[in-house]
Amino acid sequence: MKPMNDNQSTPRREFLGALTSGVAALSVATFANPQAAQAGLEPVLENSVDSADAWFNDIKGKHKVVFDATRPHGLFPFAWPRVFLLTNGATGTPEAENSVVVVLRHDAIPYAFEDRLWEKYKFGDVFKADDPATNKPATRNPFWKPKAGDYKFPGIGNVAIGINELQASGVKFCVCEAAMSVYSAAVAQGINQKPDDVKKDWLSGLLPGIQPVPSGVWALGRAQEKGCAYIFAG
Repeated sequence: MKPMNDNQSTPRREFLGALTSGVAALSVATFANPQAAQAGLEPVLENSVDSADAWFNDIKGKHKVVFDATRPHGLFPFAWPRVFLLTNGATGTPEAENSVVVVLRHDAIPYAFEDRLWEKYKFGDVFKADDPATNKPATRNPFWKPKAGDYKFPGIGNVAIGINELQASGVKFCVCEAAMSVYSAAVAQGINQKPDDVKKDWLSGLLPGIQPVPSGVWALGRAQEKGCAYIFAG
């Protein structure tokens, strides 16, 4: 069998190249002509804004914190919320008496979506998100319903840092709709699809319990208005 030359085209290589070109082209356009880029974003519906504001009204408790996740950063966007809960529990404040919000924005938005979208749109390659189990670009959401024992910390053992596990402990997740609009349009451009169709597909694949918000920075502001301390999560 003849070995494949590094320069030889393959369907996967072409697909990833198209995605990368689309993202790069839109990023350049955004900085060169921000008004045009803004015009390309779908406006957030009023009822969506209303539901997001109401969602933040549930932030209560003795200790309140918001984690700002801007990109894939190993385990940190999911480990830090668990550490916050565990150490507050160890110092006398049970989980139910804390409020934890995680804002998934910018390059961290793929963690808001189901496995189907990770595989279909090659999120691991597009967002430079590796699967901790393989150290290769992820083809699934590695933090949605992980298997028992997937995540272990030295000196601690198994740690429940799956999104579903954190949600069961009261952690609230939201995702930036502005970033969703920009990246879905970029991906659509790279694969010659309609931006509206790609974004609708992404919205249909949101994980249960994750709240879309107008923007990540909007959500960070709302959380801090409700008394949350700010922590950068990567």
